[in-house]
Amino acid sequence: MSGTEYSVQEFATVIHGRLYEGSTKQNKISDILIDSRRLISVRQCVFFALISKRNNGHKYIDELYKKGLRHFVVSVLPEDIEKYSKANFFVVENTLQALQQLSAYRRKQFDIPVIGITGSNGKTIVKEWLYQLLHDDKNVIRSPKSYNSQIGVPLSVWQMNASHQLGIFEAGISEADEMEKLQAIIQPNIGIFTNIGHAHDEGFINNDQKAGEKLKLFTKVDTLIYCLDHPKIHGVVIRSGILENVKAFSWSTKAKEANLFISNIKKKSDGTRISAVYRQNTIEISIPYSDNASIENAIHCWAAMLHLGYDNGFIAERMIRLTPIAMRLELKEGINNCSIINDSYNSDINSIRIALDFLTLQQQHSKKTVILSDVLQSGKDEVNLYSYINELMENSGVGKFIGIGTSISSQAERFSMDKYFYSSTAEFLQKHPFSGFSSESILLKGARVFEFEQISKALQQKAHETVMEINLNAMVHNLNFYRSKLKDPKAKIMAMVKAFSYGSGSFEIANLLQYHNIDFLAVAYSDEGVELRKAGIKTPIMVMNPDAQGFDAMIMHNLEPEIYSFRILDLLEQSIKKNIIPDNKPVKIHIKLDTGMHRLGFNENDIPELTQRLKANKSLYVQSVFSHLAASEDPAHDDFTRYQIEQFQKMSKQVTSKADDHSVLLHILNSAGINRFPEVQMDMVRLGIGLYGVATNEADAGQLQNVVSLKSTVSQIKHIKCGETIGYGRMGKAEKDTTIAIIPVGYADGLNRMLGNGNGKLFINGKPALIIGNICMDMCMIDITDIPSKEGDEVIIFGKENPISEMAKDMKTIPYEILTGISRRVKRVYFQE
Repeated sequence: MSGTEYSVQEFATVIHGRLYEGSTKQNKISDILIDSRRLISVRQCVFFALISKRNNGHKYIDELYKKGLRHFVVSVLPEDIEKYSKANFFVVENTLQALQQLSAYRRKQFDIPVIGITGSNGKTIVKEWLYQLLHDDKNVIRSPKSYNSQIGVPLSVWQMNASHQLGIFEAGISEADEMEKLQAIIQPNIGIFTNIGHAHDEGFINNDQKAGEKLKLFTKVDTLIYCLDHPKIHGVVIRSGILENVKAFSWSTKAKEANLFISNIKKKSDGTRISAVYRQNTIEISIPYSDNASIENAIHCWAAMLHLGYDNGFIAERMIRLTPIAMRLELKEGINNCSIINDSYNSDINSIRIALDFLTLQQQHSKKTVILSDVLQSGKDEVNLYSYINELMENSGVGKFIGIGTSISSQAERFSMDKYFYSSTAEFLQKHPFSGFSSESILLKGARVFEFEQISKALQQKAHETVMEINLNAMVHNLNFYRSKLKDPKAKIMAMVKAFSYGSGSFEIANLLQYHNIDFLAVAYSDEGVELRKAGIKTPIMVMNPDAQGFDAMIMHNLEPEIYSFRILDLLEQSIKKNIIPDNKPVKIHIKLDTGMHRLGFNENDIPELTQRLKANKSLYVQSVFSHLAASEDPAHDDFTRYQIEQFQKMSKQVTSKADDHSVLLHILNSAGINRFPEVQMDMVRLGIGLYGVATNEADAGQLQNVVSLKSTVSQIKHIKCGETIGYGRMGKAEKDTTIAIIPVGYADGLNRMLGNGNGKLFINGKPALIIGNICMDMCMIDITDIPSKEGDEVIIFGKENPISEMAKDMKTIPYEILTGISRRVKRVYFQE
C-alpha cells in the first residue's frame, strides 16, 4: 500500500517506536506490507509483524529479509538479531496499534472533506455509488473493495495524498470498543449510518448496543446522515445526545419533519422514481433499480449529495446512470487452457495491487498476462503513473501486458515486458489474435467505461447457462472457524480435496488452501495428487486409495500414500526397491487403523507384524497414524464413537512406540468431531464437508458460510392450460392453468431425477418453485404460476437461499452425493469479495 515517503527517524516518531538502525542504505519508507505472501516490491517497504489469534507475523521476518526487505515493525526483536545487520527494526508495544497510529497521523496531513460510512448492510454500495456520482468532478480517495476492518481501514486511509479532494471510507466492527480506533483513523466530517441488522450479532449483547457502538464513528462529525425510519438508529442517536454537537441530515418515508421527506416511491419495470420534499420544494430522482435495498442505498447517496450542495438536476442526471457494483473478483476457465481473472469494475491503483495479489496466488500457469485500461484519476502524472504500474507488473511476474486506452498507449515505452496497445476495447477485440492466448493466467482490470465484460465473454470457455459458483471468502471463513476451535495452536489440519474437491474444483481449492497455510491435503487417488503437483501445489498430499500402478508416480511426485493393508505395504516396498530410494530420503506414509468402521485399515491383531516391518525398513517414514469415525455427527452413537477413540489410542500407541526417531502425528476427528469431541483433537484434524459450508451437527450450524451455489437461468416461459401434460412420459399434469419456466439444467448436469414430479424445488426471485414433470437430460421445468418471473431471470438450484442440506433431504441422500455429482460440463466460477 503506497503512501508518501517518510524518513526512518520520522517513521519511528510517528508510531512511537524504538529504532534499531541497521546498515541498510534504504532510509525512506513509503509502502506498507502486512502479509508476507503479498510482497511485490522491497523498495521503501516496511513490514508490520501483526499478531492474531491464528498467526504471528514475526515468523516471516527471516523469509522477507532474504528477499531484500529492510524495514520491520515488531513487538519483539528477533533472538538472532545479528543475522539482520542490514535491517531497521521499529520496536513497538503493539504492531496493529502502530499501524493505526501511522494512518491516523497520515489522515491529519490533509484538510479535505471525509465521509465515514457504517451500518450493518449497504456500506460498500453507498461508498461506491457516491464515488460514481462524484468522481467526474472531484479526485476521490475511497476504501478499496470492503476494506473496513481494524486492518483494512488504516490501509485505506494510508492511500491519501495531496491530490485528493474528497475521502470516502467505510468502517465495520465485529465487537465492542473497536469503533473508537477507526474514528481516530478516518476522522470523518460527514457521517452516513446506513442501517442496523443482524450481521456480527455474536459480538454484541443486542442491536441497541451494536447501534451505539457504530455511532461512535460519528462523535466528531459536522453532519450525520441517517434514516428516521430505523427506530434503533434514531433511538440511539437521540439517547446519546450526539445531536447537541452534531447536525443531523435525516430522511424518512414517514416523518414529514425529516430534512428529506420521501413522499412517493414508484417502482417500474426498468427502475424506480422517487419523489421527495426538500426545503419545502418537491424534487425527484430516478434510479435503474427496483429492489428495496438499492432504493435505500440510493436515498442515502441522494441525501449526501444534497448536503454537499449539489443541485438536484445535476444529482438526478447522475442517479439514473448508477451501475451495479461488481465487488467480487472472479476466476473462470478460459479458452485454450487459460484461466481468466475478471476484476474489471474499476482500475484504480489500490484495486490493481489487490488484483495482482490474486494473480500472484495462481500457480497453475507459469505465464501471466494483464489486460489493463487507462487508469483514471490516480493523482499522478502519466509518466510516473505508468512507470509505477510497470514496476508492479515486473514484481508480480507478468510476462505479457496489454494496454487499452489512449492514455496508457501513449506511455507504451514505460513497459518492459512483451506488450501490446489498443486505443479501445473494440479495437482490441477486432485486432488482437486470440489464438495467441494459451495456458496462461489472464487478469482483466478495466475502468467501467471500457466495458471489459466484452473481453471477459470473448476469453472465457463457452458453457451453458448453468454455473457452479464457489465463494473463496466463505471457504477461508470456514477454515478459520475450525482453526479457532483447535485447543492446541500447534495442531495441524488436513483438508479433503478428493473427488474434484467435492465437486468444487481440484487445483483452485488446493491452491487457496495452500495460500492459507493448510498443513496437509488429501486426495483419493494418485492421479489426483500428481495433477496437483504439476499445477504447482507443494503442500504435503496424502493419497487415501493408492493403487498398484500409482506408487512409482507417488514416489516421483513426493506424494504420501495411506497404508491400510499388508498388500499395499508390499506394493510400496517393491516400488521403493525398483526406484532405488536411499535410506536418507524415505517415503512418507500414513498408517490407517480400523477401529470399528470396518472399511480400510489394519486390525488390532495386525499391529505386531506391522510395527516390525516399519521398524525394519529405513526407507519408510511414518508421517501419521489415523482412523476413521463412523458416526461422530450423531449423538445417538456417541458410546460407539468413544469406543473407537479408545481403540485408536490403544492401537496407535503400539505403532508409535516403535517410531523412536521422530514424532508421529495422530488424528481421528473429522469435521463433525472437531466441535463435538475437542478433547481428542490430538496432533491433527481432518476437514471435509465442513470446509465447504455444510454443517454436520448443531454446534457448527449457523457458524459456517455457504461456499457452493449452483445457478441457472430461465430459458423460456410457457402458459399451460388445465389438463395438459408436461415433459417425458406425460408425468407432469397441469391441475389448473399453469405457468412454467424451462431451466437448462438436467440429470446430465447433476440434478437428480428423484427431484422431479414435485419432489424437489428450485428458487426464483426468492421464492420456491416445484419441479414439474420428469427431469430431462439437459433441462427441467418448474411451476412459476404465482411467481412474477421473466425469461433470463436467475434460478437458484442450491445455495444460500436453497441450502444443499434441504435438497439432500428431498432426495433422501446426503450433501456429499449432490456436490460430487455435479457434472464437469457445468462451468465453475470462483469468486472473492
